[in-house]
Amino acid sequence: MSSIGFELDPRLAADTLAVARLDLCEVRLMNDARFAWLVLVPQRAGLVEIADLTPSERTLLWHETDRAGAALRAVAPCDKLNLGALGNIVRQLHVHVVARCEGDAAWPGPVWGSGSAKPRPEAASEELIGKLRAALSA
Repeated sequence: MSSIGFELDPRLAADTLAVARLDLCEVRLMNDARFAWLVLVPQRAGLVEIADLTPSERTLLWHETDRAGAALRAVAPCDKLNLGALGNIVRQLHVHVVARCEGDAAWPGPVWGSGSAKPRPEAASEELIGKLRAALSA
């Protein structure tokens, strides 16, 4: 499959900030200061389910998810790393990688639908994105 025709869902674009492009996925930071939270979006048009990827792309997705998780843990140590590919609201295939800490704003429940997002200040976003880019490159 090719990235030709790939367009990021407008809701993902509105809620996240660009971090990096990997071989398959665009890595984005959820703009919510309450959580260190990445979203990986495979750069392929029309994907809804993980099963829509080819077998080799599914393997690459999990390698990139692991890589994103390692980068997130390197810059935002956590007690638990949550992964999810729900797609109930935004159907475009995307994988959430969320660093969770006991006592965080949603602990022990899921981050989805927990309160209102608190946008991260621009300088803090830029700093975190820089650290994530460095960790993803390591």
